[in-house]
Amino acid sequence: MVSTEDLRTKTDDQLSAELIELKREQYNLRFQAATNQLEKPSRIKEVRRTIAQIKTLQNERSAAAKA
Repeated sequence: MVSTEDLRTKTDDQLSAELIELKREQYNLRFQAATNQLEKPSRIKEVRRTIAQIKTLQNERSAAAKA
């Protein structure tokens, strides 16, 4: 699991790339869950939370840039 401090040290481009990668993983996890091939169900929750953390951080940065 990625910590919030680790995310805050990344640049906007790195966050965007990680967001794309996590969305891809989320899609694959959903597909595995639908076909009953999911080995670690808790990973779905971790990925969702990390996506939310990245989006929140991106929103904070864009609001700070506008101000």
